[in-house]
Amino acid sequence: MRVIAGELRGRRIEVPKRSDIRPTYDRVRESVFSIIGPRMEGARVLDLFAGTGSLGIESLSRGARSATFVERDRDVARVLAANIERLGLKPRSSVLRQAVAGFLKGGSSAVRFDVVFADPPYDSGLAERTLEMLGSWDGLCAGSLVVVEHRVGTELPTARGRLVGVRRERYGTIEVEFFEVCTTEMTSEVGI
Repeated sequence: MRVIAGELRGRRIEVPKRSDIRPTYDRVRESVFSIIGPRMEGARVLDLFAGTGSLGIESLSRGARSATFVERDRDVARVLAANIERLGLKPRSSVLRQAVAGFLKGGSSAVRFDVVFADPPYDSGLAERTLEMLGSWDGLCAGSLVVVEHRVGTELPTARGRLVGVRRERYGTIEVEFFEVCTTEMTSEVGI
């Protein structure tokens, strides 16, 4: 797997050799970033269920200020940390080895994230639960964007707490949904 664009374009991202690791396909990553590209410059990014970290690494390559990666599996987090080190991203990155639910319930967030990626294991129910937690989480501010990847057929609510669904894209058997933290005065910046 390689970084698609930006300062690290073409650089390799190592993938753990395990059958349960499912990196986001290049075609899906390219499409997602073409949709949210203008938001990357200077963004604070949170990559939940990070796995290989391809979404957060791609964000950093495209100008994000920082990325926080949350991955509970020790071996996967080790490969992710090695990728970050090898790509020279350590000063702008942090890898937290813990469950996403524990991270989101762990108290008040010191950082307000601009973009959150959530790519939980398919058919686990974690997409819905994570979206529910993010809907009331204090680590998001007005205008923050949440991008959730799941298998086609997974039904996510169009609104959850402060999050409002603003776009849905389908790529074969994969769907990506975009949610924005909205107030009644806001309109979407995603182009919907």
